[in-house]
Amino acid sequence: MAEDPLALGLPHREPFIFVDAVLARVPGESARAEKTFPPETPFFAGHFPGAPLVPGVILAEALAQTAGLAAGQQGKSFRLAALKSMKFPGPAGPGEVIQLHARKTAVVGGLWQFETKATVDDRVVAEGIVVLAEHG
Repeated sequence: MAEDPLALGLPHREPFIFVDAVLARVPGESARAEKTFPPETPFFAGHFPGAPLVPGVILAEALAQTAGLAAGQQGKSFRLAALKSMKFPGPAGPGEVIQLHARKTAVVGGLWQFETKATVDDRVVAEGIVVLAEHG
């Protein structure tokens, strides 16, 4: 059963929340979520007219938010500290369901590293490493 990301502690709010539902989660380890950007989403008008795609920076933020949900530590919040080797091998377009995956690979001090991937059907649309810093 899908869970509301806000109920799980995601601090973001509209218009900057890029997770619609959390499909699976092991707090402190991993999360799987999804996001669908409706065709009327404002950035599609300019990115790119006639052939709209979800901007890579938005996909990276959706993956960072998913990593934050995976971190899921009571009383702690996280901020994006780094993106490593982020790639965008395929496009995601209006109305497509984007599956977001984050799995913890390391914790060093207050830095949490996650392997992340976004897919549409079986196509990878973004993948890379997200590093979050503990805050608070």
